[in-house]
Amino acid sequence: MIDLVEQEASDTSLRHGCQILSVSRATLYRYRHPAPPSAEEMDLRDVLQRTALEWPSYGYRRLTHELQRQGYEVNHKRVLRLMRQDNLLCVRKRRFVVTTDSAHGRPVYPNLARTLSLTGPNQLWVADITYVRLRHEFVYLAVLLDAWSRRCIGWHLSRHLHEDLVRGALEVALAYRPVPPGLVHHSDRGVQYASHDYTTRLREAGIAISMSRRGNPYDNASAESFLKTLKYEEVYLNEYADLAEADASIEHFLVEVYNRRRLHSALGYRPPVEFEAQATQTMAVTPL
Repeated sequence: MIDLVEQEASDTSLRHGCQILSVSRATLYRYRHPAPPSAEEMDLRDVLQRTALEWPSYGYRRLTHELQRQGYEVNHKRVLRLMRQDNLLCVRKRRFVVTTDSAHGRPVYPNLARTLSLTGPNQLWVADITYVRLRHEFVYLAVLLDAWSRRCIGWHLSRHLHEDLVRGALEVALAYRPVPPGLVHHSDRGVQYASHDYTTRLREAGIAISMSRRGNPYDNASAESFLKTLKYEEVYLNEYADLAEADASIEHFLVEVYNRRRLHSALGYRPPVEFEAQATQTMAVTPL
């Protein structure tokens, strides 16, 4: 008799709770006794966790495309929900370091890049410099990107901010990339890029010189975006003992990870090497 009374009281409380919450009893039972995850969902969550650890700065959209490339039929809403459940959403700290010295008396050049409409590789190269912290010192990295494909085509690491730093990155690019007529090199107004030797080397190679407008950081936004990616996905995740270790690790990231594997939203979520290969093949078979 007592059990029956307790059961009726429990049912009354349950009905009252459902009325307050405006939910059905079936919904409340599912919440109180959730069904165990399926084998398919556990497999997806395992892959998602491993992918998120491999690419710690990927957001849910880029992770969605990565999973789709691996054959999983999943949309961004489901990926976001699973990332919240498994605490995989990342929070970034923003950092900004100035490495540009534009207070010099050397010639500067007009901004040619903002008038370009890119249709293929080797039409616009963009250049920039950043710092890299080692265990006991700071060193500097100069990079060159093909603005069309976002591919890193030249880089050089040095202890000094001399013009040899940017010249080293340029020579790497010139060794592996053709210089068609009309190619533009764009940079900020830093003293390294405005040096006589550097601008002379560009002209000798048949490359037009372009520089950002004074006080306009958005003129070289693609290069700065690349450097932010490099910092979050490589530099901040490592503690380099010395220059040689940093050089080897950064080169591996640029060549094998960034250029060949990292997905870029601006490229239809494809890596730069894949984007260049597919686009070049398409251009080759497209009738004039």
